[in-house]
Amino acid sequence: MHVRKNDQVMVITGKDKNTKGKITVAFPKTGKVIVEGVNMVTRHQKARNAMQPGGIVKKEAAIDASNVMLICPKCGKPARRETDTMPQWAGSSWYFLRYIDPHNDKEFAAKDKLKYWMPVDWYNGGMEHVTRHLIYSRFWYKFLYDLGEVPVPEPYAKRTAQGLILGPDGDKMSKSKGNVVDPCEVVEQYGADVLRTYVLFMGDYEKAAPWSETGVRGCKRFIDRVWGMLDILTDGDSYSPELESAMHKVVKKVSSDIENMKYNTAIAAMMSLVNDIYAKGSVNRAELKTFITLLNPFAPHITEEMWQVMGLDGMLNQTEWPTYDESKCVDNEIEIAVQINGKVRDRLVISADADSDEVIAAAKSLDKIAEAVSGMQIIKELYVKGRLVNIVVKPQ
Repeated sequence: MHVRKNDQVMVITGKDKNTKGKITVAFPKTGKVIVEGVNMVTRHQKARNAMQPGGIVKKEAAIDASNVMLICPKCGKPARRETDTMPQWAGSSWYFLRYIDPHNDKEFAAKDKLKYWMPVDWYNGGMEHVTRHLIYSRFWYKFLYDLGEVPVPEPYAKRTAQGLILGPDGDKMSKSKGNVVDPCEVVEQYGADVLRTYVLFMGDYEKAAPWSETGVRGCKRFIDRVWGMLDILTDGDSYSPELESAMHKVVKKVSSDIENMKYNTAIAAMMSLVNDIYAKGSVNRAELKTFITLLNPFAPHITEEMWQVMGLDGMLNQTEWPTYDESKCVDNEIEIAVQINGKVRDRLVISADADSDEVIAAAKSLDKIAEAVSGMQIIKELYVKGRLVNIVVKPQ
């Protein structure tokens, strides 16, 4: 490569490895970039220059040659105009607006369609991408809003970003560090449902979390236990009395957690229900149908298979989402703490609708509490409904 300068221009001359031809790149003081030579458009440049607005790729022959091939105003030799002058982020700053009306050849989108679709309801993606793209796309959008080209002041109504999955060592995955986990290998060893379930179970959706093989194996055991419920399946078109409250609670919990992107706690609730089912020793068809419907967004393959094994109609992913009865989400009995001077001394199981006098009397009848208040002066007795009893005492 050869570089030479003068008062007007800096010229770099070299060989293009793709075309084997001589290339001269001139940087005049005018600020324009001029490239000259024979057959000097590389394959990469051809691909970029052939991309027309609207995302339609055309052959290079379709480009107006008179606007690209010209004579250098400085040296008088044949030159090629630089066409790649717009950064790639420019297109991604407004593409979501073009999606609204992609075939409009008069404007980037019709006003009535913009008014109908904007703002974007929910913008979700990786933390690094969402943060950067939000900055420059919002900047462009605010500019368009100031011009009166878009109907609402903000482009996105809601923004979320999933946390980064770190390597097993707690660092960001990197080939150079050797801590990259290949999801294809996980699928091959454990299955796609285990991978999906673990990724959503490993932590809060918007927080980073390290990869754990122990956690993957734990989700594998959970999926195996779910399949194993087919072996303890019994008839029944309604929830059994033993599981009725637990079923309504888990439907409420999973439904709410999915809407709020708390996937890890939704899965934890289903794991707890599986424990209750195995403790009971059986699950009826109504209960298992509801359960696999709740699990389907997380583990679609095994739940669809179970749906077919049970002989249910259609496909699981097209069935209605389960509903719950709020009144059946309330426990008939609850466990509360019993305190002496603010310190927990025992626990008590009571009826959920028991009144204060009944609960305090039951608390004072516990052996540990009776011993603690013996010979003491009771100053105050307090029942916090559904939570605790606190008895304040002092020596007589």
